[in-house]
Amino acid sequence: MYDLTIIGGGPAGVAAGVYAARKRLKTLFITKEWGGQSTVSEGIENWIGTVNIPGAELAQALKKHLEAYKADIVTVKEGELVAKVAKVAKAGEGFVVTTEDGDTFETKTVLITSGSHRRKLEIPGAAQFENKGITYCASCDGPLFAGKDVVVVGGGNAGFETAAQLLAYAKSVTLLQRGVDYRADPVTVQKVLANPKMHGITNTELVEVKGDKFVTTLVYKDLADGKNKGISCGGIFVEIGLVPATEYVKGLVELNQYGQIVTDPRTQATKTSGIWAAGDCTDVLYHQNNIAAGDAVRALEDIYMHLHTK
Repeated sequence: MYDLTIIGGGPAGVAAGVYAARKRLKTLFITKEWGGQSTVSEGIENWIGTVNIPGAELAQALKKHLEAYKADIVTVKEGELVAKVAKVAKAGEGFVVTTEDGDTFETKTVLITSGSHRRKLEIPGAAQFENKGITYCASCDGPLFAGKDVVVVGGGNAGFETAAQLLAYAKSVTLLQRGVDYRADPVTVQKVLANPKMHGITNTELVEVKGDKFVTTLVYKDLADGKNKGISCGGIFVEIGLVPATEYVKGLVELNQYGQIVTDPRTQATKTSGIWAAGDCTDVLYHQNNIAAGDAVRALEDIYMHLHTK
């Protein structure tokens, strides 16, 4: 019987794992891979304590940090996912966690840090130019596009927040919205579009991404006149939503309409006693590496108190 099982190997999961080791909680750490979404970034400039670090190096640094502290207290199951069918189940006063390899583990508590993945563009050229001009993380990659004309896809709050960040670096920012009306808060829309470097286009349908070794053009259909039009650009930032990795706890914890785990912001506890969640799989307002790590530490502190005050 483990004291704690941590699911997910990004900044949230590793932060919790390090703290669990230092607090001597017998812990099972399950991850398919290390680093989370940022592994695709060529240079992360907002991970506190490092000026710039490639995503692949951050993943290895996280792994090394946990390995340095795990000793005989944290057992790492690398390269495994929790099963979507058998998943995580209540068992007596604790839980049983089943992996896709069929292994089962008993645990007193669970911390879910399995994150999410960006909803991807599914148009011709999108897969070809991913990480060659198409990116899904403005806070990670924005400065790499300094002085370039860039496009933001998505007219929700995330899209406008991304555009606002890019205005600090880019030569110009064009935001494409699928419908006639922007989905972002009106105040945000008005403020961002007021910037002279900003241009918004509504009522569009994406058609194709073109380029050579790098993105050069995004083609879209103007639904008002039915014509295909091209935007010359050096980068495309996609903000069309996140898909939380929470299928394996559906029915066990409360999920919101987006599939994110609902948590208490003071403790990161879910409404299911014995289960906590942190990072991009939760309903926290902002999703970033530093926030995910901090939320996981808060969860771990609460888990420790839960285990030692029963």
